[in-house]
Amino acid sequence: MFRRLRNATPPLSTACFGSLAWAAAMAASAVFSLWLADRLGAPSLPAIAILFAIGGLAAFVPAMTLANLLGRKRGERRFAATFFSLSVATIGITAMLYALHFRYYFSQWHADPFTVRWAFEFAFTIAAALYQFAVLGMRLYFPLGLIALFAFSFWNANRSR
Repeated sequence: MFRRLRNATPPLSTACFGSLAWAAAMAASAVFSLWLADRLGAPSLPAIAILFAIGGLAAFVPAMTLANLLGRKRGERRFAATFFSLSVATIGITAMLYALHFRYYFSQWHADPFTVRWAFEFAFTIAAALYQFAVLGMRLYFPLGLIALFAFSFWNANRSR
């Protein structure tokens, strides 16, 4: 089991360069989408780009490991596994980072930690942040992020193991 997981983990060079490239692609996707929407003057633009870059950076290695576990054979199966795992991991990790930042901002108005009221405020703040990311943040992955996702999936499907 652990040997299979170790074999599925990408090599250090792939992990480093792939993570940096994927992070740059996700940040570029967010900035490009904001540029298309004529929102480059927003004061939160650097924070948005950094959030998407960190989400992509943190998602690459786990996503590629999962893709290598799911799609051990060459071809379509490996492409599909990479496409699925890279998209889910990137969106999920970025959404959770956004939710944690959202929670941190609103925590100043919340009840004392570890009370019943605090638990409800924590849960509903995180839920609201995830919903807000789904509605507003997901569109920043289109169209450039989708192109990058196809390119990385194609690259992983065709690289030698």
